[in-house]
Amino acid sequence: MIHTLTSHHRSDLQAPSPRIVGTMTRVSIHLDDTLQRYVVDHTTALDAAQSALVTRTAALGDPSGMQIGAEQAQLLTLLTRLTGARQAVEVGTFTGFSAIAIARGLAPGGKLLCCDISEEWTTIARQAWQEAGVSDRIDLRLAPAAETLNALPQEEHIDFAFIDADKESYWTYYSAILPRLRPGGVIAVDNVLWSGRVAESANDDTGADAGGNTQALREFNDKVVRDERVDVVMLPVGDGVSLIYKR
Repeated sequence: MIHTLTSHHRSDLQAPSPRIVGTMTRVSIHLDDTLQRYVVDHTTALDAAQSALVTRTAALGDPSGMQIGAEQAQLLTLLTRLTGARQAVEVGTFTGFSAIAIARGLAPGGKLLCCDISEEWTTIARQAWQEAGVSDRIDLRLAPAAETLNALPQEEHIDFAFIDADKESYWTYYSAILPRLRPGGVIAVDNVLWSGRVAESANDDTGADAGGNTQALREFNDKVVRDERVDVVMLPVGDGVSLIYKR
């Protein structure tokens, strides 16, 4: 299921479908199944609530490709802890797996604002958050993400943000979050490698994605690396994750 790109919902399914290895929903780019299993086996294990949500999401079929991988979830928890985050924002929530990861890393009294428009998927998320014991740390807003973000206070109060929504709106979300991010805060952005398509010639874009998500991600990546307000590192984790640090 893919929502319109004027919404903020994830559109990962327009990229080649991710492989599934056991209960792992996404395999990191260019890793074979054996190496992917080794990576997951040597990363802190998911707990029972997280594993149950992975299984439930996998049962949805094709939409399960919108869920981040196990090692990405643990990376989000670690990043949230490293930044000492008390105020976090997520753009694109799906069934709530990444939100659990971020909420688990929040400092005492911390809050995560989740932006999504899907009542269907976030109904699953709400139940999972209850089972994981993090529902009191999460504020879900069902509205277009740009509207939610632009209504936030203007001051620099966000410690950590995660963007994993419609690709053509990435720069819009980034532009709304960055002025509200404190110096030393971090934005993590998913799907920045887009199954490797971003590094291919523009003339190689074919099919329904031509001129759409691939080009939007290329432009986003190019703008971020030129943005003098931040430092950025792109990691080949999942479908590519950029970590953006506000100077």
